[in-house]
Amino acid sequence: MRWWDIGPVLELERALFPDDAWSKGLFWSELAHARGAGATRRYVVAEEVSGSSGSSSGEDGEGSRGGRVVGYAGLAAIDGTGDVQTIAVAQEHWSTGLGSRLLRELLTAATDFECREVLLEVRVDNTRAQRLYERFGFEGVGVRRGYYQPGNVDALVMRLSDPLSAVQGMTHGSQG
Repeated sequence: MRWWDIGPVLELERALFPDDAWSKGLFWSELAHARGAGATRRYVVAEEVSGSSGSSSGEDGEGSRGGRVVGYAGLAAIDGTGDVQTIAVAQEHWSTGLGSRLLRELLTAATDFECREVLLEVRVDNTRAQRLYERFGFEGVGVRRGYYQPGNVDALVMRLSDPLSAVQGMTHGSQG
C-alpha cells in the first residue's frame, strides 16, 4: 500500500466497517512505519484487474493507480510477534479466494519479519472471517470484551503459533 491508495482504501473501509472505520490519520500513521530499514509494518492492497473479475495484490499496487481497490490488509511486527491489524475484502469479492491471498501475503511478511507467532482480533459475530483464520491454523485464545466501539462488540483473539509452517504448507496447496 502506498499513499495514493489511502483514499480508495478509506472508501472501502467505510463501506465495510461503517461504525468503527479507521481514520485517514491512522492509515497514514501505519504507512509511516512500513518503509525503510526499521519498518515494522506491511500493508498490501488488491485491485480489480481492468476488464476482468480477477484481482492482483501487492505492496505498491503493482502497476496500479488505475484499478479499483477491492481489498487490503496490514500486519504489525514487534519483538517476534506479528499482529494482523486489518484485512478487508469488498463484498462482491467474498468467496473468491481474495481474503486467503491477502492473509497469505501477511503471513509471508510475518516470516520475513521473523515472527514466531501471529495474533489477531476478529469480531465474535464475524464467523466468515473466523473460518478463514482457522483454515490457516489460527486458534482462539481469548476474548476482549467491548473491543469494537462504538457498538461494544467483543473480539475473539486468535493466535497462529508457527507462521513459517503455515506459509510452507500453503506453498503445497494445503491452505484453501
